[in-house]
Amino acid sequence: MLILGICCLSLLIVGLDNTIVNVAVPKLRDDLDASLAGVQWTIDAYTLVIASLLLMAGSTADRIGRRRTFLTGLAVFVTGSLLCGLAPSLGWLIAFRVLQAIGGSMLNPVAMSIITNVFTDRRERAQAVGVWAGVVGISMALGPVVGGLLVQSVGWRYIFWINVPIGLAAIVLTALFVPESRAPRPRRPDLPGQVIVLVLLASATFAIIERAWIAGVIAAAALAALLIVEPRRREPLVDLRLFRSPPFAGATLTAVAVFGSLAGFLLLNAIYLQEVRGYTPLHAGLLTLPVAATTVVLGPLSGRLVGSRGPRPSLLIGGVGVAASGVMLAGIGPHTATVWLLAAYALFGIGFAMVNPPITVTAVSGLPTDQAGVAAAFASTSRQFGAMLGVAVLGAVVSAGLHGTPMVEGFVAASHAAWWIIAGCGAAVVVIGTLTTGPRVRQRPLEPELADA
Repeated sequence: MLILGICCLSLLIVGLDNTIVNVAVPKLRDDLDASLAGVQWTIDAYTLVIASLLLMAGSTADRIGRRRTFLTGLAVFVTGSLLCGLAPSLGWLIAFRVLQAIGGSMLNPVAMSIITNVFTDRRERAQAVGVWAGVVGISMALGPVVGGLLVQSVGWRYIFWINVPIGLAAIVLTALFVPESRAPRPRRPDLPGQVIVLVLLASATFAIIERAWIAGVIAAAALAALLIVEPRRREPLVDLRLFRSPPFAGATLTAVAVFGSLAGFLLLNAIYLQEVRGYTPLHAGLLTLPVAATTVVLGPLSGRLVGSRGPRPSLLIGGVGVAASGVMLAGIGPHTATVWLLAAYALFGIGFAMVNPPITVTAVSGLPTDQAGVAAAFASTSRQFGAMLGVAVLGAVVSAGLHGTPMVEGFVAASHAAWWIIAGCGAAVVVIGTLTTGPRVRQRPLEPELADA
């Protein structure tokens, strides 16, 4: 339990940094004289690098040692956090966010491996993984509240510096109590696959945020290369055969949809509440408390529901919650009643809380037992990729809708299309959950070559 607590401590700061920056967006734009697209990169540079390196970090830890990799990740993350708080300009902040993310990529998958190695009893392991998944969701939901408090009280630089003492404590505890372990047969490194994935995600993000067609062409070429190269690798970074499992493919799409909705939701609300409504960062963060509160309360309940009834009920309830929230927010104006906003925020929190726990369970349900670790890593990667995509797409939609109009005057009208996209993501979760879960789907046999992989 102590080791589980240490792993969760590291995941807490990584999860917070996925969303804590959102509430500081207006302040960053003012202090660093940056555009909305520029500030988007402070968020997406972090999620882009984590999404790109998660799979490689997990296999590296299996090969050279999980404790060693975990300690290295903590040290790099703490260093990056310290430098982010010292950044003199937007460019330096983005660069230090990349460094921070390199460290963060070594924490999530490695923590899962450590937990799996320490908890040998199957039931205890399932409970520990449930706690781990809950901490990830709760930390991301709490980001705006913690960020608002820090931005208003001591300044935006402290949203990064808060990681330093927590990270140092995790380093000391890991060195003292976490045992070293390695996989008996670690996967070989797939450098071509890693380079292709990085190029694909980076170029796609750049194409969306900057609306650069050349980057879009590069992304399409990288995707084609991925489809050609990876099936020919003996131990590919991205085993495309996994997507033949409907539950796995469904979990991947669900993670992208719901975490894209969360990241976009937090970005849009940070701008709306502060720049349109004129609220302070703390006030804006407190108004999103329904999201954090429902995640804390309903996340564990969703996990129990998955254990007793399977993932479908949680996915359907969650998808409806996200869709209903998006519909409610698609019609907001500069003076929309606070009660209406809080109701919409609570619905979104219910949706996110219900969907997050079953993602990993659904991903592994259609695969052989020895593929569970790979499926869990893919689920984490899909979460990060979704968050990156949500910020990029919804930020680009708002920027296009402004047409040069100042943010305060034009944001409300420009954001309506973005809210409808979030509603569509919720509806997509309902459809995906219906089609890819249930007894018949889970019991469908896999292709022999994948089952024997």
